Parts: sequence; structure tokens; C-alpha cells
Amino acid sequence: MARTNGGIIGKRNASSFGKCTVTSKTSTGAVTTQPGTRVMDVLVVGAGGGGGATRGGGGGAGGFRSFSSLNVCGNSPYTATINGGGAGGTTPSRTGTAGGLSKIVIDCTTYQSDGGGGGGNEGGSGTNGASGGGATSGGSAGSGNTPPRSPPQGNDGGGAEGSPPGNVYGAGGGGGASAVGGDGNQPSNAGAGGAGTASNITGSCVTYAGGGGGGTYLGRGTAGDGGSGGGGDGTVGACATAGCANTGGGGGGSGTGTAGGGNGGSGIVITKELNKASGVWNLRSQKARLEQGTWPRFFYELDYLVVAGGAGATGCSTGGGGAGGMRMSGHGPSPLQGSALEISTGCFTITVGGGGAAGPASCQAGSNGNDSIFSTITSAGGGRAGMINAVGIAGGSGGGGTGTFPASPGSSVATGGAGNTPPTDPPQGNPGGTGFDGLVARTYGGGGGGAGAAGGNSSGPAPNGSAGAGGAGVANNILGPCTTYAGGGGGTTNANNGQGASGGSGGGGAGANPGGSSGCANTGGGGGAGIANSGGGGTGGTGGSGIVVIRGPSAVTFAGSPTPARTLSTHPGGDKIIKFTASGTLTVS
Repeated sequence: MARTNGGIIGKRNASSFGKCTVTSKTSTGAVTTQPGTRVMDVLVVGAGGGGGATRGGGGGAGGFRSFSSLNVCGNSPYTATINGGGAGGTTPSRTGTAGGLSKIVIDCTTYQSDGGGGGGNEGGSGTNGASGGGATSGGSAGSGNTPPRSPPQGNDGGGAEGSPPGNVYGAGGGGGASAVGGDGNQPSNAGAGGAGTASNITGSCVTYAGGGGGGTYLGRGTAGDGGSGGGGDGTVGACATAGCANTGGGGGGSGTGTAGGGNGGSGIVITKELNKASGVWNLRSQKARLEQGTWPRFFYELDYLVVAGGAGATGCSTGGGGAGGMRMSGHGPSPLQGSALEISTGCFTITVGGGGAAGPASCQAGSNGNDSIFSTITSAGGGRAGMINAVGIAGGSGGGGTGTFPASPGSSVATGGAGNTPPTDPPQGNPGGTGFDGLVARTYGGGGGGAGAAGGNSSGPAPNGSAGAGGAGVANNILGPCTTYAGGGGGTTNANNGQGASGGSGGGGAGANPGGSSGCANTGGGGGAGIANSGGGGTGGTGGSGIVVIRGPSAVTFAGSPTPARTLSTHPGGDKIIKFTASGTLTVS
């Protein structure tokens, strides 16, 4: 049959002359398109949930969903609905309330992001939402991506601080668009809000939908920071911080019922009307070009170094903390190099994992390190050491095992935690070393695993045994000079012996009497162990924070925020480099 388009059978691409007009709707109303607009990008962010009161969990962020190249009509109104954030919890109803949805209706199709869940109250659970609310002790975290959307619109809230010994007060942070909320951890520290997601639909990189930080009670610990993207900070006792307006940030959790949780931030709908020239390609030509690899696709090949936070060493325990996971491409030992990433222009959320908290001398657990993330690359936080007579915890690199005080020394051992957990190829880390039983008050700890080697095993029996050294890290020259990262924390012996082992090269803290050394900042090094004693011992060292470095060809332009967390440089060979020592936003152009 005759064809009016000259026999071309491919899909026709409509021309659009929207003049790149951006409209931000911060309250309910219509978006009226330009007369020549035919194609439009849309960002829809739901409202954040309110934070809980009385060691309250952080509120979950509103949903984050973006839609590209939607077909629209010119000079036409499209109704956008924007709701407010959920109320923070107050006495007597102390759970935060859920945020409201945001949506826009285009040609009978609804594009919607839902509200974040409320933070839990004392002894209660966070509620479900686009991102879930944080839990308090005795409760569970709220689930994210509720109701389910594809791709997911958010993440789960964080769990509360674990079980005693001692009172537990640290609540979990609310989930964010890019990450789950942080867990509360001993001693009574609350979790941070999950990170939000960046968008450049307005022409500038702006981060939305960060979770609210958790609260803690009576000054027993530190409150959680709000997640990037408008999440409100948690507090100790005082009224918590609200999520930022029109970001969908979750409200922070407060420490007491009389001081309310923070309200969630309201939502937003943003549209960008596109300029787009028409073009037609028949299906046969498209298929041939795709098979030949010649169909146009613009991207840069970027190398990366992503190191997670190292684990803190457990108090009154002789095992060292595991190093944060280390993943890289283009630089460093070739067996550990992954493939460079094909990255298109745009905004990317960078997460730099913090080091795990140290366990105090009162025999309480340290904390695992936190993950670092760039694009599809996630490096897992290091695993903490085991408690007395316990295996180490798995992580990017595993924590060292800790022996016990048996009547018959050498009767059993405590293995180190597994490394490369979850598994990556090439591997991101190694297991911790084995702890060894000794005589009463004579026990030996294994070293934390490092990126380049397993943690050292302790030796025995008493009284001539020794603790295991931290596993070695790995050198990488993505910044130019060779720098070693992700060394494991060293183990120690006991109060009667009082000898510590060295930390692994790459920032691992040394085991020492009475307290272990901390892992070096921005290396992902594990914390060193303090001495052990059945009635109490030394404080473990904190884990070192992680780092993210991106390197690309001379043609690429990098920008980032915030300063001074990010630094820019140019290699003598012309490559562009950007380094993040804390979480932020990367723009590639």
C-alpha cells in the first residue's frame, strides 16, 4: 500500500519547540505548556514523613521518580498535585505521620510519587512509605517503595540500636531516595537519614528526598544527621529539625516526647519542555547500526576508586576491625581492577561511607563501616570484630575473631569474619584473622582483613602467644601519587599480657594497651583493638572513613558539591580528577 512518509517504517520522532522552559510547582495547580511543546521531562517528588518523638526514628523521604520524553500537547494545561509533609510526633501520639503524595496527570496517565513513612516512637516501629520511617528500640523499620513502583521510588528506614547491655536509645534514620536509613548503634548513637538523589532538570544539580536523622534520649549519644536532599537532623532532647520545603526530605526524630519530631518537607513537581528536532530512521537501519555498534550514544569512560568506611573495633575485645571494601578500575593492581564505567552526562549522587563507631571499654560492640557508592559501584563497609568468644562480622573485609577465657587454653578458636561480602568480582576485600583461646584473662585476637590480604591469625597458647596484625591494604595511583587504602585493624592480647599488633598498611589502626588506634580518615582503615579483660577492658579504635575518586579524559568536565568535601585536579597527562572525602553530588558534562 502507498505510504505518506516515503516508505519509512520506523517510528517517527515528533519535533518539539518547548524553549527548554522549566516550571517548578510547589503547590497544587496547572502547568501550561508552550504552544510549540510536544515533548516534556518530568520530576515528581512526594512529601517527606514526620520524625518520631521520644528517641524517635527519622521520617522517610518522599518518593523520587523522573520521567523522560513524555509526549504532550502544546498550549495545554496539565494538573499537578502537591501535598505537605507529615507532622512530627508529639505527646501523646508520638509516631510521625506519613507525607502526602505528589502527581501530575498527562493525557489520562498519572505520574505519581508517594509520601514518606513516619518515624517510630519510643519502643515502636517506623511506618511504611515511599521511603520507610526509622525504628526505635523494640520496633522495626518501615518499608520503602510502598506502594511498589518500578523503578523503586525509595528505600527502607534504618533499624534501632541493638539489644543491651546497658540502656539503648539510638533510633534509626529514615530511608532516602538513594540509600536506606542508617541504623542506630551503641552506645546510644542514632542513625543518619538515607541519602537523596540528585537531578539537573532545572539546569542545576539539586538533591531531593533525603531521609530524616534519628533521635536519641537524655544525652546518652549522638543524634543522626539528615540525609542529603533536605532530610532534617535528629536531636538529643530538643525539637527536631524539619525536612526542607519542596525537597521531600523526612523530618528528624527528637529525643523526648515534649520536644516534637520534625515535620516532613513538602513535595514538588518540575517539568522541562524540550527542544527536539524531528528525525526518522527505518527499523532495518536501526538494527544494523546497533549490531555494528555504530548507533550514536554519547558517554565518557570513567575510572573510579570507591573505598567504604572501615569498621570500629569492639570494646573489651581483642579482634581488629575489618577494612572497608575497595573497588577500582584503571589504576592499582591489575588483578583487582574492574572495568571502567560508561557514564553519560548528568548528575550523580556520591556516597562516602563513614567509619564505624568504636566500642567502649564496657564490653559493647563496635559498629560496621558504612558503604560508599558511585553509580553502579558499591563498596561494602568493613565488618566489626567479634565480642568475647565470638567470630568476626562479615563485610567488605571481615573483622578479627576474639578468643575467650577457658579453663583449658587452646580448646577452641573464633574465626574471623568473611570478606568480600556481598561478593564482587574482582573481590573487594579479605577475611579477618582467627582469635585464639588463652588462660583466664589471657586471650588473643585476630587482625581485621584488608583489601590486599587477610587479617593475621593470633597464635598461642598462653603465655607466649601473640595477636594478629591487620591485613595489608592496596596501593592505587588514580590521584597521581601512589596511596595505600583499606588496611585492617590490628588485634591485641589481654589485660595480663597487654600487647598489640600493627595495623595493616593503608590506614589500619594498631592494637594497643589500653585502647586501640583509630583507622586513618579517608582510607577505609579498620580500627585497632584495645586490651580485653573479663571485667572490662580497653576502648577499640574507630574505623576510618571512605573515599570516592573519579578520573576521566581531558574532554570531560567535572563539578561537584559540597566544598571542601570535593576537590578538583588535572593530571599532568591531561586527565580530569575529582575526589570526594564526604558525600555529595557529581556533575558530568
